[in-house]
Amino acid sequence: MAHLKYYHYDFKAMGSPCSIQLYAGSAKKAKRAAKIAMDDVHRLEAKYSRYRTDSYLSEINRIATQGGHIRVDNETAGLLDYADTCYQQSDSLFDITSGILRRAWDFKSGAIPAQEAIASLLEKIGWHKINWQRPLLAFTVPGMEIDFGGIVKEYAVDRAASLCRDAGIRHGIVNLGGDIKIIGPHDDGSPWRIAIRHPRNPGGLLQTLLLHSGALASSGDYERCIALNGVRYGHVLNPKTGWPVNYMAAVSVIGEFCVVAGSASTIGMLKGEEGPEWLSALGLPHLWINVQGESGGSLMD
Repeated sequence: MAHLKYYHYDFKAMGSPCSIQLYAGSAKKAKRAAKIAMDDVHRLEAKYSRYRTDSYLSEINRIATQGGHIRVDNETAGLLDYADTCYQQSDSLFDITSGILRRAWDFKSGAIPAQEAIASLLEKIGWHKINWQRPLLAFTVPGMEIDFGGIVKEYAVDRAASLCRDAGIRHGIVNLGGDIKIIGPHDDGSPWRIAIRHPRNPGGLLQTLLLHSGALASSGDYERCIALNGVRYGHVLNPKTGWPVNYMAAVSVIGEFCVVAGSASTIGMLKGEEGPEWLSALGLPHLWINVQGESGGSLMD
């Protein structure tokens, strides 16, 4: 068998530092595979970014504002079907209509919003208020919005890894801002070493995992937060209350697919004190740490 060389590509996408590491027989083959994967990540970012007025998501949300309806394409329908499943399986905590809460929560401001500001937004939140009958998406309450945060980056990870495999790569890893999918182990068969950072100790590690396959995603209150009077308000918001979760500090889950690991880690955060039990019942390898510094999960044993 021809000797494979290691190649590493760094890029930025979806507001995160990203990398693709792979082994290939030639620089040309590696570059081709990495380019196909990166182009697809950028395609998904352009299609589903809430920051771009020309994105497909912005088009959907303009219709949502009016309380209208839209026929969506197959890819979007797949994401909506998945979001619907997550909503049902999370006791309506995983809700793609809750992104609108960022109008009240400005994590750069360092200020806590007034309860009135949150309450006025809660009226426009609730996946059950949307009539989703593939391929027709109808908004029954004007002023609603959908947001694929928590799904689309993880979906992009899975696609990027799959596209690399289609391009003949058998050993490599895709990492989009800490959401990871393994294409295959190192070329000598050894696992990838993946460090899970500690949510409270900068530079500190919670655990180091050795993975030959599968995907890993993490959710935590350390990415964007406001700290006031000794209380941390993280960016994972409960769609029922409009307030940040305040029990879990971080959750990491391993699954076959990154999109599943990602939604599971987010639901684990949203479940609060019921998180450990819910994660345990789910049966996927996981670890968690709460705001008191207690930790657990099958990967901590």
